[in-house]
Amino acid sequence: MKKTALLLLIQILFFPTLSAQTASQTIRGTVTDRNSGQPVAYATVVVMDRQRALGTTTDSLGRFSLRQVPVGRHDVEVNCLGYEPTQLREILVGSSKEVVLDVRLQEALVAVEEVVVRPTVNKTEPLNSMALAGGCMLSVEEASRYAGSMDDPARLVSAFAGVASTVGNNGIVVRGNAPKFLLWRMEGVEIPNPNHFAEVTSFGGGGLTALSSQVLGNSDFYTGAFPAEYGNALSGVFDMYLRNGNNARCEHTFQLGILGIDAASEGPFSKNYDGSYLFNYRYSTLSLLTPMLPADAEGTNYQDLSFKLAFPSRRAGTFSLWGVGLIDRSGTVAETDPAKWAYDQDMENQDVRQYMGAVGLNHVMRVGRASQWRTSLAATVSGLDMHTERMNDEVVPLPQNVIRNTDWNFVFSTALQTRLGERHTNRTGIRLTGLRYDQFLQDAPARDGALQTLTDEAGMSALMSAWSNSVIRLSPRWEAGVGLHAQWFTLNDRWTLEPRVSVKWQAAPDHSLALAYGLHSRLEMLNYYFTEVGGERVNRNLDFTKGHHLSLAWDWQIGTDRHLRVEPYVQWLYSVPVVPGTTFSFINLQGGDDWFLDERLTNDGRGLNYGVDITFERFLARGFYYMMTASLFDARYRTSGGEWFDTRYNRHYVLNVLAGKEWMTGRNRQNMLGISGRVTFQGGDRYSPIDRDASAALHTAVYDESRPFMEQFDPVLLAHLTVSYRINRRRVAHEFALKVLNLTGYKDYYGHRYNYLTGQVEPEREANIVPNISYRIEF
Repeated sequence: MKKTALLLLIQILFFPTLSAQTASQTIRGTVTDRNSGQPVAYATVVVMDRQRALGTTTDSLGRFSLRQVPVGRHDVEVNCLGYEPTQLREILVGSSKEVVLDVRLQEALVAVEEVVVRPTVNKTEPLNSMALAGGCMLSVEEASRYAGSMDDPARLVSAFAGVASTVGNNGIVVRGNAPKFLLWRMEGVEIPNPNHFAEVTSFGGGGLTALSSQVLGNSDFYTGAFPAEYGNALSGVFDMYLRNGNNARCEHTFQLGILGIDAASEGPFSKNYDGSYLFNYRYSTLSLLTPMLPADAEGTNYQDLSFKLAFPSRRAGTFSLWGVGLIDRSGTVAETDPAKWAYDQDMENQDVRQYMGAVGLNHVMRVGRASQWRTSLAATVSGLDMHTERMNDEVVPLPQNVIRNTDWNFVFSTALQTRLGERHTNRTGIRLTGLRYDQFLQDAPARDGALQTLTDEAGMSALMSAWSNSVIRLSPRWEAGVGLHAQWFTLNDRWTLEPRVSVKWQAAPDHSLALAYGLHSRLEMLNYYFTEVGGERVNRNLDFTKGHHLSLAWDWQIGTDRHLRVEPYVQWLYSVPVVPGTTFSFINLQGGDDWFLDERLTNDGRGLNYGVDITFERFLARGFYYMMTASLFDARYRTSGGEWFDTRYNRHYVLNVLAGKEWMTGRNRQNMLGISGRVTFQGGDRYSPIDRDASAALHTAVYDESRPFMEQFDPVLLAHLTVSYRINRRRVAHEFALKVLNLTGYKDYYGHRYNYLTGQVEPEREANIVPNISYRIEF
């Protein structure tokens, strides 16, 4: 018996063609009204690209099910009288998991006899019906397919126009803005930076996000003037959602790779209830990659957990409990032989523990036939515990700095979206965020072990906001959006009123033009509000950093497969915190030593970003796809003294070319081989010139801050590769994959450091080549 089972397993894994059966799967889901959320009954759902007809209609609750769909890629078209037809392109159907679709139809304004049946491909449109410009939908399936993404949605967006990033840090630099200006949202709630190893070396960045493509649903990403409901955001918004688990059958996934293990499961609570569960757990240790990573990566490990529980009811709407969390551990151990001390890092003991979590209870309920009410109650936490010691000449460790920060946010938000007739949709809401903080920072600026307290504060404050946004369909070709967002920070009684306006003109069936303006603002990290200088909290009255953003987007849908977008923009930043009499600005705030800033700040800084983003894309069709993006921009800032300089993030250009091909293989053409490659060419990292004499005297890297970021390294050339082979069998699938970041071996820049052995200041650069060979089984 055991021998038979072993032979069967070997046959499935290594000789799949010997047991080939025609594999198929079910496509099911719901069809709803895009503006009201109401189910659309009697809509037709058809798989377009099969020789035999596969179609069905939705029931009274907008649900549909298509059974026995062969594995592979399929186009699905949805039509209903009174709505614009929609086409979902190249849906991937596998043998192991059902495909669950959430289709949202836009009501048509023209009379029935005037309708031209021309399905629209909504891949480039955001999910948020209030957004007319500045955003696009992020497909989770692309996060696993595109080279360079490594199943990480944050790395996926680095291929988009207007975004720059590096290999060792996935901080999202939007149009020359610092990563800390980005808003991360989960299920409608602002969450702390969800990246592993975040905030230590780069505010707003990290290694990779805690959010796996196993649990994420399609999400929105904004680089421009976003709708009024988004507050406390300056550069962009990453608006993410967890998908619901399969409520019809249990499905499981396990993945083993060089980076660690990944396990996911989903299914119904019972056969007679539509509720479902979904969770994903990951654990990783980077010990296997130590030879290819920086020296301080040894011993680094991380783990994260995401989950969502859905509880629909017949009359009270749908409740969902969701959560995401991570725990990280990293650090360094000092070299005990002084003869081997080349850099400061060689003399340091550092222990870093980080954690982040968010949990929320959401409620969605239809109100009447035209409204949808959403309410969230959530709590988030982020913590950093870092201790650094430095060996003296007697090889005795002396304290250098201490960070013990914990921030809790308690969030209540509610919003009502109402379709006020066939032309007008409004969404109005409030958000109350209680900010519980416990901040403690110490630093030894003389490196003699004498710690000075910069911040020691615990307490409670609040950020309160309200918004209203309307989209008005003036005609079949014209739409307008108008909104207002208000914020109030109770700690220092600062407030903002932020208008948002957008207009979209559908010049032709395949051409559109959209103009959008928005005023945006963002709070700084709380520890800066409690900085003590001479016993005085000098920055307690620090205001929001603010910015005007104007963008114009031209979209051209070229046939059914290709799309061109050209988007010029300008962003004027003001009320930026700066240190008077210096060239220091929060526009360039990065991390590392910036934690220990002990200066008086004023909101006298300015910034100017302008440029053009270009995207030319061929959607996946007949197994082939590509995307080419170009971002040409200038990002500058003004000091309190009125001087203008390049910002730290002013690369001037970012060019991306991504392409991929899929082949259906095997006896019944039900297995899939996929190859994807991506090349990025962008301007080099900027840095301030080194003061050689001061550096030699102080034995540390000293920058000439009178000429900030006037030097630039050579341009960056990055290449990434993904190769995967998927074996589809009845109710089980195996996938073998090779995913490699940085094939060109580009060396990331981490600043300059003093070399005690040579007496010279050198750039600290490391080539982070990250390969991941993995095996995944879905059943």
